Amino acid sequence: MTAQARDILIGIDAGTSVIKSVAFLLDGTQIAVASVPNRYTTRADGAAFQCQDTTWADCARTLRDLADKVPDLAARTAALAVTGQGDGTWLVGKDNRPVTDAWLWLDARSAATAASLRATEPRERFQSTGTGLNACQMGVQLAHMDATMPEVLDTAEVALHCKDWIYLNLTGVRATDPSEANFTFGSFRTRAYSGAVIASLGLTHRRGLLPEIVDGAQQTHGLSAQAAAQTGLLEGTPVALAYVDVACTGLGAGLYTPDAATGCTIVGSTGMHMRATPAADVTLSAEPSGYVMVLPVPGLVAQIQTNMASTLNIDWLLGLGADLIREMGGAVEHADLVARIEGWLARTNPGEVIYHPYISEAGERGPFTDTNARAAFMGLGSKHGFADLLRAVIEGLGYAARDCYDAMGGVPTEVRLTGGAARSAALRKVLSAALGANVRTTAREEAGAAGAAMTAAVAIGAYSDMNACIADWVQPLLGPAEAPDADLAARYSALFPSYRTIRTDAAPVWATLATIKETHHA
Repeated sequence: MTAQARDILIGIDAGTSVIKSVAFLLDGTQIAVASVPNRYTTRADGAAFQCQDTTWADCARTLRDLADKVPDLAARTAALAVTGQGDGTWLVGKDNRPVTDAWLWLDARSAATAASLRATEPRERFQSTGTGLNACQMGVQLAHMDATMPEVLDTAEVALHCKDWIYLNLTGVRATDPSEANFTFGSFRTRAYSGAVIASLGLTHRRGLLPEIVDGAQQTHGLSAQAAAQTGLLEGTPVALAYVDVACTGLGAGLYTPDAATGCTIVGSTGMHMRATPAADVTLSAEPSGYVMVLPVPGLVAQIQTNMASTLNIDWLLGLGADLIREMGGAVEHADLVARIEGWLARTNPGEVIYHPYISEAGERGPFTDTNARAAFMGLGSKHGFADLLRAVIEGLGYAARDCYDAMGGVPTEVRLTGGAARSAALRKVLSAALGANVRTTAREEAGAAGAAMTAAVAIGAYSDMNACIADWVQPLLGPAEAPDADLAARYSALFPSYRTIRTDAAPVWATLATIKETHHA
């Protein structure tokens, strides 16, 4: 088959919940998806980790499964690109073998180290990275490992992220992308590592663990013979290292279109709230929090505030219900409970209970950073039931989104929504009202994989630049704007100051709970 007949791009998105490989035509048309659930382990001490070899095996399996759905996939593939869950630490040593299980962004073991670093960090570090320190990040996790388990780092040769590990297995190249490299260890202005930032983390002596920065929109590497045998694709197929999943999902969902100033919210396991802006126009908050991630567009960055947990709060509450049903001898699947959400929302009253969605053991990272932050309900009465709790949780996600946008200068007139939960009309209605903004979804089903594939499309010259790619891949798929319900927006607007007051006043309570827990487990 000739190069001209290579009409498919594959985007790999290795997320926290699912690993997917998605096939697109060169014009952006999605034609097939293959996926497997991601597998990770959590422990009572806050650990959250997964086997690196299993992750690669699962990824390779999705590519083989994709070939079962797409005729002549290998010969038709012009390029593939990989993105994945952000933050975390994937250590690799001799012969490109894992040194230990990967620490995920959910891992809370470095929470005390994060607090210590924040207490002494120079303002210059935040001004360079644009990113507040939290326990999710590789820099903090490496600092914690260096203090508590240095022998592990002594064995490691490179510190990667999830997508970087998959890229290594695809190409044999140890690298990371500009977005993750610079919000952790560099400068969003220069797109290069910063010795001062690395020193502020106490990691100068571990500088050798940081890989080369490769911009997947400009450079690709060929699929290795070993990876070709494992995936069923052709050796030498161009592979692009895409940007981190947040940036790719935003790109695929319409975060940046040249004709409008908008926001983008990803309603996923974590909640991401972002807006695209020129790097020169970034104004950093007084409190170091949030992220600034460079985008595969020259001079453009995404200013981001992130809730540590978004739909994880819904999963937690539904899990409680499932546990009770099973304890009584019944059987229920998570999907069965999700299918009831619209009905539960329809028969409850808005704004009766306030919920703060800090359910992650790692605390919160945006728009404030506190590893001790924990979830809570306020305003419960004896007549409130499970459905009321569910409504409060979803409204809490809306308040948290507004809290994040306020920290970036206010809610934009339009917010583009993506993530599995954004398919729910009832959830979109709550978010639109809580934000007081129009919301718009996209017909793009796999925004993260699409953003990755768009990176490859530009890298191989299928499009002259990202703006040209966006014109075909993004803009035609944007749906109509959904305006906020005026009465509901007024109610949420009246309640939002109380949401902020409660979360501000709760900090000493969180600290006390953390101290008691630590003393109890000592």
